[in-house]
Amino acid sequence: MSCKLPQSFYVNDDVVQVAKSLIGCRLFTSIEGVLTGGIIVETEAYNGRTDRACHAFPNKRTPRTSVMYEQGGVAYVYFVYGMHYLFNIVTHKEGFADAVLIRAIEPVHGVEDMMLRRGINKCSQDLTGGPARLTKALGIDKSMNRLSLMENKVWVEEPLANYTFEIGVSERIGVDYAGEDALLPWRFYAIGNKFVSK
Repeated sequence: MSCKLPQSFYVNDDVVQVAKSLIGCRLFTSIEGVLTGGIIVETEAYNGRTDRACHAFPNKRTPRTSVMYEQGGVAYVYFVYGMHYLFNIVTHKEGFADAVLIRAIEPVHGVEDMMLRRGINKCSQDLTGGPARLTKALGIDKSMNRLSLMENKVWVEEPLANYTFEIGVSERIGVDYAGEDALLPWRFYAIGNKFVSK
């Protein structure tokens, strides 16, 4: 039986541990009756107090980052490069701006619907192997910003018991502007999974 991750999972004060623990969990959306989802295979952690790569550093509140200060367990969706939405999960207690970027999923449910949204005709790494690709495949956009993951539009479920993997660790991708913080080993991924972003 499937089970959503509880609120207590997200209010953990260690965003790096949450990012690692999300590998193998399953991310779903339900939009106008269409269920799509897959296994989370790549994440990155961001800490608003100490991490120069984080939008909220150093504890900066703006209209965009205000959602990061809510209690863990809500979606943080933002627009980049004038064309892509990226999906993050807010963590920690209210008042602490931490979040996990979901970078890739292994598509499992509603694969044909995901391919239709992406405009491609095969289930390859190009379908959901990257943070912008997976949001388009899952139908995630700015309307999901601030949504609770306890509800039924976007949510995360526990891993399947028979899904096994080893977790790799590396520095995050595309955060060279963060100086020394760009070298933090805060990216996690399922080793050998073909949907991990390149």
